[in-house]
Amino acid sequence: MSLLEFFRPNKKASASLAKERLQIIVAERRSQNEPSPAYLPQMKEDILAVIKKYVAIDPSMVDLSFEQKDEDIAVLELNVRLPDDEK
Repeated sequence: MSLLEFFRPNKKASASLAKERLQIIVAERRSQNEPSPAYLPQMKEDILAVIKKYVAIDPSMVDLSFEQKDEDIAVLELNVRLPDDEK
């Protein structure tokens, strides 16, 4: 590698990085424009009720999100932070 190559930007890496950034922006805009289904709040409550049967948990510890990936593909993501075991 010559000294000039070290300071010259790699066009392939720049294009790849720009493509990744654009994909992130497009995905974020899609998720903001798509309304979530009306049943999500009730689903969260139902899931919380089931979890409460086994573990004492606060409703703020459950996050439920919905993302429409394509016309026929949707992703439902559930994150539950369980409390630390107290012995």
